[in-house]
Amino acid sequence: MPDTLILASASPRRRHLLEQARLRFAVEPAQVEEHEDPASDPRETVLHNARIKAAEVSARLPDALVLGSDTVVALDDEVLHKPADMDEARAMLRRLSGRTHTVFTSVCLLGPGIDECHAVTSAVTFKPLDEAAIGRYFSLVNPLDKAGAYGIQEGKEMIIAGLEGSLNNVMGLPTEFLLALLDRLHLLDTLRLT
Repeated sequence: MPDTLILASASPRRRHLLEQARLRFAVEPAQVEEHEDPASDPRETVLHNARIKAAEVSARLPDALVLGSDTVVALDDEVLHKPADMDEARAMLRRLSGRTHTVFTSVCLLGPGIDECHAVTSAVTFKPLDEAAIGRYFSLVNPLDKAGAYGIQEGKEMIIAGLEGSLNNVMGLPTEFLLALLDRLHLLDTLRLT
């Protein structure tokens, strides 16, 4: 039975969330091309991307327990990926302004005898934002490495009016769900730091 979880991602946010969850893990980023068609079903997109990440690392480390994950922001069933530039980031926040969108994050665990892939959702409601508010937010947060051009972990009081569901899910990894899944698989005690 693996005693270390392998995170198939270089995401500092996911690493931080696993540390907070007190799990024993190592990082082995997947070398894959993610699916990023904005017209694709958001749930299927995150499930697909998490599975290909986990599968690529699992093929290299067949005895390991590998965690793949992916997060997308969806507004009216359109996926908002990481913006290409600041103009696109501003356009995304204008679209999210005053509205509720869904954040989908997938959890895919692959290992010996284990194949579990799930998508978790949270609903995030934005405050109405004018250009000045968007500019103030971008002076605090770099939107270019974040799906939907925002991160909920910093400056949320400037842009977020409400949240339904897991905050960690919006940050990039629903650790509550992951811990429950590991417990159901009888792996939590082995992977938990003492």
